[in-house]
Amino acid sequence: MTNYNFIFGCVLLFNTLVTFWASSYRKKHFPCGSSSSEGDKQDEDPSPLIGGGDKEADSADVEHGGSKPDKSSSAASDAAANIRHSQLLRKYLAVYLLAAFSDWLQGPYVYALYAAYGYSQHQIAVLFVAGFGSSMVFGSFIGGMADQGGRRKFVILFAITYALSCMTKHFKSFGILMIGRLLGGVATSLLFSVFEAWLIGAHAKAGVMSHLGKSFSTAQYGNSIIAILAGQIANKAAAFKEFEPTSEGSGFYTGGYLGPFDISLLSLIVCGVLAFSLWEENYGEKSDGDDGDDSSKSGKSSATSALKGAFSTTMRSPDILSCGIISSLFEGSMYIFVFMWTPALTALAKEEMGEGEEFEGLPFGVIFSTFMVCCMAGSSIFSIAMDFMKPEQLAVIVFGVASSAFALVVLSGSATYTFLAMNLFEMCVGMYFPSMGTMKGMIVPEDKRAAIYNLFRIPLNFIVLFSLLTNLTPRVSFTLCGTMMVVATLLQMKLKSRRVSA
Repeated sequence: MTNYNFIFGCVLLFNTLVTFWASSYRKKHFPCGSSSSEGDKQDEDPSPLIGGGDKEADSADVEHGGSKPDKSSSAASDAAANIRHSQLLRKYLAVYLLAAFSDWLQGPYVYALYAAYGYSQHQIAVLFVAGFGSSMVFGSFIGGMADQGGRRKFVILFAITYALSCMTKHFKSFGILMIGRLLGGVATSLLFSVFEAWLIGAHAKAGVMSHLGKSFSTAQYGNSIIAILAGQIANKAAAFKEFEPTSEGSGFYTGGYLGPFDISLLSLIVCGVLAFSLWEENYGEKSDGDDGDDSSKSGKSSATSALKGAFSTTMRSPDILSCGIISSLFEGSMYIFVFMWTPALTALAKEEMGEGEEFEGLPFGVIFSTFMVCCMAGSSIFSIAMDFMKPEQLAVIVFGVASSAFALVVLSGSATYTFLAMNLFEMCVGMYFPSMGTMKGMIVPEDKRAAIYNLFRIPLNFIVLFSLLTNLTPRVSFTLCGTMMVVATLLQMKLKSRRVSA
């Protein structure tokens, strides 16, 4: 039998070591003889990686006086940039982590709640398909509306929409639950596009684009911690009170699996309030030629034009198109992995049981925590790797390793080796999000950022819907994931060659 607790302990120790190695404390007090070269690298102009870097650097120089600062003024400028970045990151994390917390609270209990209401597997599948379909349809144009109407406003709209979705969970009515799934689909589109678009726009406005990779890495690390915390809190909340209607024959329920949704509702209220009070509004910056016509159009035509503009920009740029395909392939594989790891490990555990042994289930809490700690380790590895390579280069390694991880999952007949391979993929997940976030920050134009990010989610939702509507076995599903990772690796290699030679 697989010793999941031992593996969790080893992964936790590994994460502690890489997190310490990536920390600023280690670099300050234990430089290992390479601090000067690392420091020099951090002071370099980020323009080879980030579009408009020269312009931003010049603006910062003017603000601090002088066109070409000496070492002392440069150090003062770096210190000021670090302060601005720290303040910005704290504001972002206060809102983003609450949003992520609300999402993690709900995830494990959506299916269980629908089943507790007595709905069949087919009816539950219809609700799930409706949610992903809503994300695909509404997300295609809501990002453009956020670029034009203001990203902070749409973060607040996310909090309101997701809160309403939580409220619908109290009703047994299939129609009301369907409305909740549609609202949840819209909220999911906003969660995975508008927050990131606001963060990049805020970095550009503050003149700290060279810190963008660090911000994404910190956010991913915090997200993993929040996921573990949310799992523990949701488990306590679900067991706090018995699941029952408010009165006999009533269609309104309280307690049980609704506990996590109630806590999520409170988190979303606080999230919206903090976004309103802490964040400054930012928009997709437009060129002069873009202004004028849009202001006279209705909201619907403006959204339509934003969608058309985002699609046209994506199709004209090989780099943007590659980013979209690659992110859809990786995140699609990630969703399939989420659906399939439980039946895969369960089946292997049953196969390894001796005759006469009774299967007592798997420690899913320990397994999930191990996955999240691997994600944390991956985000720390990203921070370390950024001292030596560009995100385009690291992404090639990430997708290559992910391909190998899925190959091991498919070929292995051992629950232990399969679990270890799954942990390897989760480390890739931890490296992927800051890598892809930084690349998209460099490649996607600011004026259409949220719109294009939501376009990227259309093929992703097709992949998810395909996995939901087909009855693929775990082995076939992981084979499909491995194939998508090989394609992503090849596309990333081409993207890297174009970016490096540009």
